[in-house]
Amino acid sequence: MPASGYYFVMKNLNRRELCVALSALAAASSSLSVADAQTPAAAPGDKDLGGSHVIAYDQLPVHKNANGGESRAVMSGVVKTGEYLEIHETMLPPGQMPHPPHQHPNTEVLFIQTGNLEYINDGKPEPVGPGGIIFTASNVMHGLKNVGTTPANYIVVSIGRQLPHA
Repeated sequence: MPASGYYFVMKNLNRRELCVALSALAAASSSLSVADAQTPAAAPGDKDLGGSHVIAYDQLPVHKNANGGESRAVMSGVVKTGEYLEIHETMLPPGQMPHPPHQHPNTEVLFIQTGNLEYINDGKPEPVGPGGIIFTASNVMHGLKNVGTTPANYIVVSIGRQLPHA
């Protein structure tokens, strides 16, 4: 396993995929005007993500999920520009969903590392495999299912102005 959670996300992305991902994040954040941005206050237990640091992947606790999968919380908290940021990695077993389709005000970008998934985009199924990137806009009904025969691994980056528990 690599020593850094950031390295884990980046090692499987080629330059084109990285550019697409960064463009998607830039587009999502550019829709927020500075004039109407409100900096959320961190809730108890949330981290102030104002400083740079390295994350040791092998030090991230593994959470066993009810569907037989596993997840690792990489980080969550408020960044200096005021958005709430949450990043986690998930291993989803074949035939499983992490949860039923849902929607929320935050924006999500998923980086698919391994496995064959079906992304449910506002009711429409779309296939996505290793190296694929999923962009989910705010308040769009979405879901995910492992339609392959092997576990799927993916990284989720979620960003929004609101705190997830507010």
